Amino acid sequence: MDVVRESAGAGRVVLWEESARDGAQAKTLMTPDFRVALARETGRVFGADGPRHVVFAAGFPAACAEEFEAVRQVAVEAEGAVSVAAVCRGARRDLAQAVASVRGSRHARVMVVVPASEAMAQVMVHRTAPEALQAGVDLVKEARDLDEEVAVDVCLADASRADHALMAHYAQTMTGAGAGLVVLADTVGAQLPAACGEMFHGVRAQAGSEVVLASHLHNDLGLGLANTLQALSAGVRVLSSSWLGIAERAGMVATEQLLFLLARHADDLLGADAVPWWTPPDLTRLPVIARMVGEETGVALSVTTPIVGTGVGSISTGTPFVHPQLFQPYDPQEVLGVAPRVVLTHLASARVVTSVATGLGHTLDREQTRAAMAWVKERAYRTGQAVVEDTVFADYLDGLTHRPAGTTS
Repeated sequence: MDVVRESAGAGRVVLWEESARDGAQAKTLMTPDFRVALARETGRVFGADGPRHVVFAAGFPAACAEEFEAVRQVAVEAEGAVSVAAVCRGARRDLAQAVASVRGSRHARVMVVVPASEAMAQVMVHRTAPEALQAGVDLVKEARDLDEEVAVDVCLADASRADHALMAHYAQTMTGAGAGLVVLADTVGAQLPAACGEMFHGVRAQAGSEVVLASHLHNDLGLGLANTLQALSAGVRVLSSSWLGIAERAGMVATEQLLFLLARHADDLLGADAVPWWTPPDLTRLPVIARMVGEETGVALSVTTPIVGTGVGSISTGTPFVHPQLFQPYDPQEVLGVAPRVVLTHLASARVVTSVATGLGHTLDREQTRAAMAWVKERAYRTGQAVVEDTVFADYLDGLTHRPAGTTS
């Protein structure tokens, strides 16, 4: 049984997780053991329904023997946690390697990349677009002959610049030949949201209900998330994403952002009657997984990274400190398990200073509070660093609270 097609047909959302595969094109390299751990952790977001909600693209087996073995290890060791996929070019030898790398794993898949636009077809396979797409049909048939237990999907590269009617026709033909999914890709990340919506609506309407479309949308213009929501509005339920958005060039839609929005705003995005999950996602796992990926790849979480960044749950001054609920779209502790924390900066008010001091075990009187606030601001500007670390402030407070009354330094 193709559990991904089943999920999409039932209106459930499936994430096609690309951080191990497309993330490699962002100049990152995950070890085989880490890929296994990441696949398992991503599946655990959905509990026992991980294979029905997550396709984990484990890698590109044709790259080298080491990559083949890495994909094979994920297929064997992450079996049951997610649906494991191998990705390959539209070549018979590559397809055979991809099938071999995941063979025997429950819910295994391969994705064959086929050019859909005239320009991409000429560059990738030196054929016309119809010829390249017909070759994709033949590869679907060959994959089914190689191992009928391995589902085969087709990614239409450069779909954003391809003819909609042509893609719809071949999507229908590929599905008839045994394809599970047909993925429409904005390979260069240049598509605007309105055009993206038109593409998915148009191809889906012309291809018919048997075709299950998926999205793979890059973020070169910062529109990966907006375009993915366009695909969602067109009825697409299999959505490619990547932890921290890592993928080729500027990346693609970030898994943590997409999953958070779908979990928190399903009624607005899918309609009040939608049932997007077999098991609702556990959002408290998102920050943990994001930190894992950041440490493995060297892609740092910044203060402005949405959902999982270092600024989430932090407060430094003013009304946000007094009434944080007025300045937050959600409660980070309740939703993500991220405890609130007060950060000391050059904008610190007296309330912020006394709060941080209390947390460090010091009770300040009014004069001490004024002195500490002045010291924090002077230090920040002198060092050129907005944040004053708690350890540095603690050392200052030790001196301040043990000074004789009336002294200032």
